[in-house]
Amino acid sequence: MKTLLKFYTFSLAFTAICFVLAAWYGWSSTGTLGGMLSILWIVIVLSILEVSLSFDNAVVNATVLRDMDPVWQRRFLTWGILIAVFGMRIVFPIAIVAIAANLGPLEAVQLSLNDPVEYERIVQGAHIGIAGFGGAFLAMVGLTFFFDGEKDVHWIRSIERRIAKISSIPAAEIGLVLILVYAISTFLPDAEALTFLTASMLGLATFIGVHALGAVIEQSEARKKAAGEIVRSGAGGFLYLEVLDASFSFDGVIGAFALSNNMIVIALGLSVGAMFVRSMTIHLVKQGTLAQYRFLEHGAFWAIIVLGAIMLVSPVIHIEETITGLIGAVLIGLSLWWSIRHNRKDARAAKGTAEA
Repeated sequence: MKTLLKFYTFSLAFTAICFVLAAWYGWSSTGTLGGMLSILWIVIVLSILEVSLSFDNAVVNATVLRDMDPVWQRRFLTWGILIAVFGMRIVFPIAIVAIAANLGPLEAVQLSLNDPVEYERIVQGAHIGIAGFGGAFLAMVGLTFFFDGEKDVHWIRSIERRIAKISSIPAAEIGLVLILVYAISTFLPDAEALTFLTASMLGLATFIGVHALGAVIEQSEARKKAAGEIVRSGAGGFLYLEVLDASFSFDGVIGAFALSNNMIVIALGLSVGAMFVRSMTIHLVKQGTLAQYRFLEHGAFWAIIVLGAIMLVSPVIHIEETITGLIGAVLIGLSLWWSIRHNRKDARAAKGTAEA
């Protein structure tokens, strides 16, 4: 218990502060106990939903972070969390409104506070582009993990082994995403289909660009190491993690409007989730949980593929955020249980060998 508190004390304290702020805001804006409790309840529900949707994000963060230089690890856990909380949960929705409605940042803020219904309408109107970009990026994140011919650990073997075999085909995962994106676009009106296709191409281009930048940085650092210079790796991974976190945030920000169209309420609720991503990431890296539970990251990447697919089809078929979170939780829970079962089997085999 003490170990868990060590990792989650800050997030729990931050959560308490957000709940207090929500109660204060509810009382000051409504002047009634019922209004205060209503706003506080919405913030609590948003927090729970965001945390439930964030575990796969934390696992993937830990997968990248464990190979980064300690300096860049600290930068991600400090600078990165500021970008995640302030940038994606507050600035991002305002930026959408400012661009879509051709408003200045201050005007967008005033609109969110004074006319939340119109603010929600504008944000929801940008959903197709957001779904295309975020869905394509997340789909590539998930597929790239499995389209790896050198990967020798498989969880769902019948599927993952077949994927590994066809991974020798260049850019097979990109082709798969392109086919899916085009198929979905055929169900949309022409104007929306163009927006969706353009945003999806930008999502793919961003994924490729981030990985290309990471490869260039790695090559540069490899040359410096060969020359005997000291290098601090991690810039490429930092950029990749920030774009990844942004893609995860899209779904939560858009889905939050199902519960509230108040920017302050949404920011308070979603910020709690961002903080727990940070704590879960630190926990996974420091405790070596990914190494201890060998199929856990497989479950997380399958959950990412599901989330990416749900985002891509959302312009055609709406799926509740609670269902999305439940699917991710089930996949991660199953992979954790499978890992525990595997560890027990190995322990029994080792014990039998020792006794023999």
